[in-house]
Amino acid sequence: MTKLLERSGLGEETCLPPAHHYIPPYKYCTIDAARGEVDLVVFSTLDDLFAKTGVSPGAIDIVVANCSLFCPTPSLVDMIINRYGLRSDVRSVHLSGMGCSAGLISVGLARNLLQVAPEGTHALVVSTETITPNYYVGSERAMLLPNCLFRIGGAAALLSNSPAKARFRLKHVVRTLTGAQDNAYTCVFQQEDDSGNVGINLNKDLMTIAGNALKANITAMGPLVLPASEQLLFALSFIARKVLSGKFKPYIPDFRTAFDHFCIHAGGRAVIDELQRSLKLSDEQVEASRMALHRFGNTSSSSLWYELAYIEAKGRMRRGDRVWMIGFGSGFKCNSAAWECIAPAADAQGPWATSIHRYPVDIPDVLKH
Repeated sequence: MTKLLERSGLGEETCLPPAHHYIPPYKYCTIDAARGEVDLVVFSTLDDLFAKTGVSPGAIDIVVANCSLFCPTPSLVDMIINRYGLRSDVRSVHLSGMGCSAGLISVGLARNLLQVAPEGTHALVVSTETITPNYYVGSERAMLLPNCLFRIGGAAALLSNSPAKARFRLKHVVRTLTGAQDNAYTCVFQQEDDSGNVGINLNKDLMTIAGNALKANITAMGPLVLPASEQLLFALSFIARKVLSGKFKPYIPDFRTAFDHFCIHAGGRAVIDELQRSLKLSDEQVEASRMALHRFGNTSSSSLWYELAYIEAKGRMRRGDRVWMIGFGSGFKCNSAAWECIAPAADAQGPWATSIHRYPVDIPDVLKH
């Protein structure tokens, strides 16, 4: 069984440039600047992780990194190997173009590698999105939205197939891909506008597509985690819809019976609102997602780790608690992972170290005029 030893994320205590120091995008969006962002985000996060765990870089056997929009040569994992002097036999993989749910794909890949590795193997998972070279400078409204949502951020997690010092146990990883459908494939699409400016186009049907991907994902996750009573209700609903040609609405299982905490990708307010409604979650159960979005913005694949850190910083995690991470990404993908807490952190401030006392904050409703 794959165990999570520790995770770390870039926090507000890291020295970032003051917001009023504006750098024109055409000067800032360079490869050198993007590598500088990796230095700031990834290396500071890894420094913190190695310090927390006491595991030396030389003990790392596997490195999996995901960064969709920045795929330099040498790759991101090569940058990590060079920086920390990792062994020449380390197994390394860089996942690119996989979107905001790539963090869970990385975890799943690391798990697969750990399952065939000797006991005591360490796998390092790094999730980030280097946004520096991908700032959109055009005027297409659908392509301007990512400029407003995405922010610098990153997280690193140390996994092992040994129970020693483990804090979480990875129970399940479920991946759903709907890219065979053209509308799903193109709903989050990198392209050029009419003036040749590169950006990410977010289709107006994105929420509908995400909802369909979620339904497919929970259909696969449900039998793995739900109690028998919920599985029976779901099965009866499925049969009734088939027999009566879909006249009944599909039954959405009560996943609150299977999980104590929920980490929903902080892709935007609409995403969190829709999942809260669909899964019938309380305000407290989506609090971590809303506060991560409020404080850090959409940090892409690392957002789920910021949310887990929030739950722990609030002292809500208990031994035996079950956590459901749900991520959405281009392709279109809905990926999720189920974790069980083995040992809550003694000091779990993490990226929330200087701000957790201010949260939760009230977020007013946004009205359309």
